[in-house]
Amino acid sequence: MIQTIGLKKVFNTGGEKTSVLKGIDFSVQKGEFVAIMGPSGSGKSTLLQLLGGLDVPTEGAIKLDGVELQKKTEKQRTIIRRRKIGFVFQSYQLLPTLSVYENIAFPLHADGRKVDSVAIHELLNAVDLKGYDKRFPYELSGGQQQRVAIARALIHQPDILLADEPTGNLDRERSSDILDLLSAFHQDRGQTIVMVTHDLFAAGYADRIVLFKDGLIETEVQREDDDYAEFLSRFMA
Repeated sequence: MIQTIGLKKVFNTGGEKTSVLKGIDFSVQKGEFVAIMGPSGSGKSTLLQLLGGLDVPTEGAIKLDGVELQKKTEKQRTIIRRRKIGFVFQSYQLLPTLSVYENIAFPLHADGRKVDSVAIHELLNAVDLKGYDKRFPYELSGGQQQRVAIARALIHQPDILLADEPTGNLDRERSSDILDLLSAFHQDRGQTIVMVTHDLFAAGYADRIVLFKDGLIETEVQREDDDYAEFLSRFMA
């Protein structure tokens, strides 16, 4: 599905170089739900940007279904993003002047594709927002806005969904709702998900947790591993 090989990212700010990723070998299989954790500045959000083709690495390769993203032009990466990748952000990033329906349809318009009204209403049902199609973002709670953002990210049936702190602005109850929703899309539809989170409760929804530290993968654990429960309890302590 998606793989990185020797991935490095160096930022040059004011003549000062900062190495954020220091040689990451990482892969996600089709239908997998992976949570990426780590302290601020550990490189996890930078990795997500690279996986989504929003930036290019300083060194190394990113392969999406065998296609090396770093070798593509910005225009080619944009086309790949619009057709193969869905994004969910902490801040929702809904367009305030568009209705819920129009926000969900936006990726289809951007890619020059026909808007599928039936698919939009099916997604609205799936995210428990039936009847909200004509409302605007300012009329919605934070949790409802994030549900719209998830529907928008999935309307073009992406191969992979990248979620950057999707519950970061929500309380525990609303966070649980969003995580249950992501889990349902993963379990029922086989949606591949990579989620960056600071919240171990959120990470517990994933098949695999990958822990970053200082630009490297420190450790990872899978749900079926014998030490999975111990891993969770150790970090919750």
